[in-house]
Amino acid sequence: MIMTDTDVLAELEELGTDQNRKIYRRHRSGEKVYGVSFANLGHLEKKIKRDHKLAQKLWANGYFEARLLATLSADPNQADEGLIDRWLSDLQGPTLADYFAGFIGKTVFARQKMEQWIVWEDEWIGRVGWSLLGNFSRDDKVLPDSYFEKYLPQIEQHIHTSPNRLKETMNKVLIAIGVRNETLQEKAEAVARRIGKVEVDHGETDCKTPDAIVYIRKTVAHNQAKTEKQKVVKSR
Repeated sequence: MIMTDTDVLAELEELGTDQNRKIYRRHRSGEKVYGVSFANLGHLEKKIKRDHKLAQKLWANGYFEARLLATLSADPNQADEGLIDRWLSDLQGPTLADYFAGFIGKTVFARQKMEQWIVWEDEWIGRVGWSLLGNFSRDDKVLPDSYFEKYLPQIEQHIHTSPNRLKETMNKVLIAIGVRNETLQEKAEAVARRIGKVEVDHGETDCKTPDAIVYIRKTVAHNQAKTEKQKVVKSR
C-alpha cells in the first residue's frame, strides 16, 4: 500500500501523546511536535520505505516528526543542492540536525557539505557538519588517519567557545575519532586532556555530557570484547 502525505500525517496525529510532546519540547524540537514515539516512527518508516516526493511533502508540513520521516524516506540519489539548502535553512533542534546529517551522508554531496558546514558558527548548521565527520569516522573504513587528525586542533581550539549543542557534537566527534584505531585514540585522548571538562546545557532533561577519555576507553574495550567473542564463535 502506497502511503500519501495525508495518510502519514493522520497517523502522526493519532499516535501523538501529551507526554511525548512535553519531552520533545524539552529537547528543543520546537513547538510543532505531534508527540509520536520513536518506536512508532520506526513502524511508519517501514510503511513508507523510499518515497522522495512524499518526503518533500512531509518536510513542508513543518512538524518535527514529519521532518524526521522526510530525512528517512527521501532518496539520497535524487537530492540536489536546492533541496539540501532549503532543508538546511529549516533546521531546528539537535535531533533533526542529526537525522539530516544521516541523510546527507548518503548523498554524493556528503564530503563537500561537511567541509563547508563544519566551519559555520551557526549552532545547527555547524552541528550537521560535525555530525557528518563523526559518521565518517565511524563508518568510512577507507579514509586515512590524517583526514581526521587535522580536525583535532579545531576541536581543541573552539570547543569551549562554540554554541551549546555544537559543543556537544564536537565532543562526540572527538570520541568517534578516538575509537577509530589505537593511533587516533592516543591523539584524541591527548586533546581531551588539554580540553578538560566540557560543559553542555541539556536543559530540563536527564542527558549528560560524556567524559571523552572515559567513553573512548569504554567503547574500545567493548569493541575488543565483541571481536574476541566473534573469534571464539567462528572457531567452534
